[in-house]
Amino acid sequence: MTYEPKAGGKNNPVKTISTEPLAVGRVPHKSKLLELCRERCRVKHYSLRTEEAYLGWVRRFIFFYNKKHPIEMGGPEVESFLTHLAVKGHVSPSTQNQALSALLFLYREVLHLQLEWMENVVRAKQAIRLPVVLTVEQVNSVLARLDGREWLMASLLYGTGMRLMECVRLRVKDVSFEKNEIVVRDGKGGKDRRTMLPASLCDPMRTQLEKVKELHREDTDESWDGVFLPDALARKYPNANKQMAWQYVFPATRRARDPRDGQIRRHHIDEKVLQRAVSKAAQAAGIDKPVSCHTLRHCFATHLIEAGYDIRTVQELLGHKDVATTQIYTHVLNKGGRGVKSPLDNRV
Repeated sequence: MTYEPKAGGKNNPVKTISTEPLAVGRVPHKSKLLELCRERCRVKHYSLRTEEAYLGWVRRFIFFYNKKHPIEMGGPEVESFLTHLAVKGHVSPSTQNQALSALLFLYREVLHLQLEWMENVVRAKQAIRLPVVLTVEQVNSVLARLDGREWLMASLLYGTGMRLMECVRLRVKDVSFEKNEIVVRDGKGGKDRRTMLPASLCDPMRTQLEKVKELHREDTDESWDGVFLPDALARKYPNANKQMAWQYVFPATRRARDPRDGQIRRHHIDEKVLQRAVSKAAQAAGIDKPVSCHTLRHCFATHLIEAGYDIRTVQELLGHKDVATTQIYTHVLNKGGRGVKSPLDNRV
């Protein structure tokens, strides 16, 4: 029995792949397998985080079977590995599904195999969780315990609904004071969108950009390789990486070596800096809830709906593909269409 993958044009004719195991000599050695995975991730334009996650799972899969080559394994080994993660490792369904995606990527994209078991593998069912949402007073209490750059970033998360990494990767050119808006580039799913720039944050943002300009002048006076540019923009615009417009709004304090090409660049701030600051601020505020940076995004959506804004508008600001994802915030408000009053409170 054979399987025929889709052809990619005359330069990529249909190849017939047998279900019989291939000889190890015809496939990359284990020592080169991770490097091939990395190259394939970059060909597919996966993010650096996805690349590192996939390589980590492939490495764990190989070591789980005592460095046995993946070509010598198949469906039973993959299922056993996933079962081990769930039963012994107690990982969440999303983590288990990420491991599965990494292994399917290994077999399909790196080893170029399309076997029957790949189509029959079952993904873990993810539980539907209600997000943690703070009151307006609690949000103000958290923000009041932050200072400087961390206060500004946390205020942007709550005031715009941006995700943590969307805020961290924000570039100077995407902040418009004339339109009072922020353009979020390459958000979840590779989509761009617009959100508001809160009027109360305009002056603090101008102050932050002045600091960025000063840091940029220092970099320009010294030897550096410019900021990272996505895709082929570095070749299309050779000097753009050193222009002010492309600099990060929240740059790192030190320049560092880029893991992609080894060049010395001014990266954005490490997201862990803000995560730790928000967590400490919530503890100092006496909030007995698990508060993270993403909690501020949940608060943004919930408080807008609570204020009477249309759910479609909130969906657009959040960048949700499906309005059903946004509707979870109506459940947080206990307003699935209209407010429901408990019968216990209706007693005379």
